[in-house]
Amino acid sequence: MDSTLKQQIIDQEMNPETVAQQIEHFENGFPFLKITSPATPGNGIKVLSDDELEHFLSTYPEKASQVEVLKFVPASGAASRMFKDLFAFLEGDGDISKSAFVQKFMNNIEKFAFYDDLNEVLENQGSSISQALDSKDYKSILAALLLDEGLGYGNLPKGLLKFHRYEDGRRTPAYEHLIEGVQYAVGTGSLVKIHFSVSPEHAPKFKAEIEKILPEIEEEFGVNFEITYSQQKKSTDTIAVNTDNSPFTEEDGSILFRPAGHGALLENLNDVSADLIFIKNVDNVVPDRLKPDTKNYKMAIGGLLLEVQEKVFDALRGLENDPDEAAVEKAEKVVTVDLGAKLPEDFSTLSVEAKAAFLQIKLNRPIRVCGMVKNTGEPGGGPFWVKEDDGSQSLQILETAQIDLDNPASKEFLNSSTHFNPVDLVCATRNYKGEPFDLLKYRDMMTGFITEKSKSGKDLKALELPGLWNGAMSGWNTIFVEVPIITFNPVKTVNDLLRDEHQ
Repeated sequence: MDSTLKQQIIDQEMNPETVAQQIEHFENGFPFLKITSPATPGNGIKVLSDDELEHFLSTYPEKASQVEVLKFVPASGAASRMFKDLFAFLEGDGDISKSAFVQKFMNNIEKFAFYDDLNEVLENQGSSISQALDSKDYKSILAALLLDEGLGYGNLPKGLLKFHRYEDGRRTPAYEHLIEGVQYAVGTGSLVKIHFSVSPEHAPKFKAEIEKILPEIEEEFGVNFEITYSQQKKSTDTIAVNTDNSPFTEEDGSILFRPAGHGALLENLNDVSADLIFIKNVDNVVPDRLKPDTKNYKMAIGGLLLEVQEKVFDALRGLENDPDEAAVEKAEKVVTVDLGAKLPEDFSTLSVEAKAAFLQIKLNRPIRVCGMVKNTGEPGGGPFWVKEDDGSQSLQILETAQIDLDNPASKEFLNSSTHFNPVDLVCATRNYKGEPFDLLKYRDMMTGFITEKSKSGKDLKALELPGLWNGAMSGWNTIFVEVPIITFNPVKTVNDLLRDEHQ
């Protein structure tokens, strides 16, 4: 590695050894994971009975009031991809007959929560939405919506777009997450802690939006908020390479580093402090009329985690010092029944001391409960059983790229998978002594992704770190719980806001 490259790496706040490892990944790729079966109801996915749901709904509020609860919202994603089809039309010949997407948008424009704001922009320009529609001047409508001279929606983060219409106003996803926080993320002292990861260029607007609406919500619900923010660290970027795996250079000779996907947020998660952390994407929100199911199942998976965690901590205390056979049997039950993991086939042949040591390692790690919805064809990571190097089997959320589709058995496992994860997690990141785990020690760096991109007309290869809920949490204890599909309502395109769930 020459001195110029090394200096650029240091300027990026990265370690040259890390970059060398990244280039090695480009050269060698990533191994596929050893799937033993899909996780399905009764085989890795827990389906709560009505009695269990009621139990957790009744126990969660008291337990949560005694711990530090945090809602972690990845919110740095720009909304530009939501408007991809609208941008294409704006840059094209203006023939709306060529775009069913734009036709649907224009035919339903009054249903969007941002309609009034958009109309005001056009009125300030001496027109209106109705006049522009009558004259078929669709481009002026889209320019007013997308470009910075208008609402600038094409350059804002999703969290700041107006998603939902209410009688008393309009709400952004950021607003809806505050309301959700009141419903299930209240910890000690009626404190609602919410952490947004935002991009640096959007942080001022994000903070201004929150500061504007916070006093009203605090007064209405009688709670106090503690809102914190973070940015994705430069040091979590990855180097881009040419097709021959040499570093990709810009026209000025500088090396190109790129954001490494949501897996980079593991460092942000590692920096926050709480006993119980809910993770949910910024665009997965619904109006108040549909919030009860979300609230109930968030409380349920939170209550389940706290209950299982008590058993894990109790078992670990029993394994301290000189554990006897009874302590080992108790710990084994927690691993196999409460956590639902599968021990190595030869586990029963080990001595008591060896069993105790093995179970301590298995139990003393972060815990997560992941909501799983029935597979409806939406993109998302799927739940699978994976064979570990120590002979045990663990529950993992895998992307298709991690599965060897040339292997008939693996392909069949993928085809017979029934559920996927909509980024609905609750996490416990402190050990039984109250100390925070170093989450970076529990990720699998051999589970990244390589994608093909281009820049300035040149092809390049990009590297994504292990996904936040995929390889970045590979070493966690994991419980999968089926949750209703109504709890999953992402907004991938602007026309998704026309679905009944967002009206």
